[in-house]
Amino acid sequence: MLSYTEAGSGPAIVFLHGFCESKELWTDFTKPLQHQFRIITVDLPGHGESPMTHDFSMENQARQVQETLTSLEVEKCLLVGHSMGGYVGLAIAEQFPELLYGLCLFHSSALPDTEEKKEYRDKTVDFVRKHGIDKFMDTFVAPLFAESNRVSCADAIEKMQAIGKATPQETVLGCLQAMRDRVDRTEVLKTTSTPVFFIAGKEDPAVPLEATLQQCSLPENSMTYFLGHVGHMGMFENTALTRQALLKFAETLYPADAQRYRAANSF
Repeated sequence: MLSYTEAGSGPAIVFLHGFCESKELWTDFTKPLQHQFRIITVDLPGHGESPMTHDFSMENQARQVQETLTSLEVEKCLLVGHSMGGYVGLAIAEQFPELLYGLCLFHSSALPDTEEKKEYRDKTVDFVRKHGIDKFMDTFVAPLFAESNRVSCADAIEKMQAIGKATPQETVLGCLQAMRDRVDRTEVLKTTSTPVFFIAGKEDPAVPLEATLQQCSLPENSMTYFLGHVGHMGMFENTALTRQALLKFAETLYPADAQRYRAANSF
């Protein structure tokens, strides 16, 4: 079973972090949502406090998340996946569609790695083996933030660097190779009946704006929120707007609960 945190009550929203991250990514972002929803944040295999695995494929990570949610008696949820967490979310949508009320690709993509990106992954594997995790994280995290946000987000950058440096090398290498080898899941977007919400940063170096534009019209039912002056880390770079956008999507999935919440909190 994977490590998780749980707070609040109501319909379930499950948050999956990305590569070299942990459930701590979501700590501040999810607090206001706990008044309305059952918030579950999960450490993916080999990250945070979750046990190591020898199979970092998106399919195996999806199975472990599904098993964890089953143990928590989550029958259906809105699944929010940041970056690699979105890759896992798409594998869940493919393997366990009955689990999802909705899927949020939070700076994520159904597209496979390009040949250029695969070459970058391989070079990163070589760099980590030669120089270690600390040197890699010193250069990896800050460029995920839009350049204009790096001073104001200095604390968040430091936090994510520390989380990354605590990630085992086996996890880092395994995930790099698994992301490199993941399959194209655009067909999942085309065929799913699950509503899909894309959150995209207009200055995202990892998931370019063009990639989101290529995918956001594929699902039968989808919404897209584009964030100006934001890179790959919208939960830090523009917390309020990003949270508000996610909340509006959640309320389209759970309209009765949203009405009850607003009635209970009206003054």
